[in-house]
Amino acid sequence: MIRVYIDGASAGDPGPSGAGIYYINERGETVRQAFKLTDMSNHEAEFYALLYALKVLRKDGNRAAAFYTDSQLVDDAVNDGKVKNRAYQPVLESILKASADFDLFFVNWVPSSKNREADQLARKAIHEGESPP
Repeated sequence: MIRVYIDGASAGDPGPSGAGIYYINERGETVRQAFKLTDMSNHEAEFYALLYALKVLRKDGNRAAAFYTDSQLVDDAVNDGKVKNRAYQPVLESILKASADFDLFFVNWVPSSKNREADQLARKAIHEGESPP
């Protein structure tokens, strides 16, 4: 099973945003992705980081992954299948739909200190990220 670290970042609230994804695939290759997002809140960027990580892994042929985020909101929303703020509901629904393609899928919260690589990628993506999948 692959361990995937994700993070979202915003320069403002809302503001230009980015998503970072970091993992080592089953072939032992390190994968680093930095996706530039539109203007959104940091919380929205966190959700989109997970959605794009699901798409990247699915494209890479992976069907079992553990996702690690430093966003307690994303962790709670995905594990509960709901979110209080209706603004995040559409992206949460997309995440839940995309996760159905996985044989094993779960999200865990980690402290920011354990998510530095994804954080750096998300911050970099604000200025020089690629287009999302």
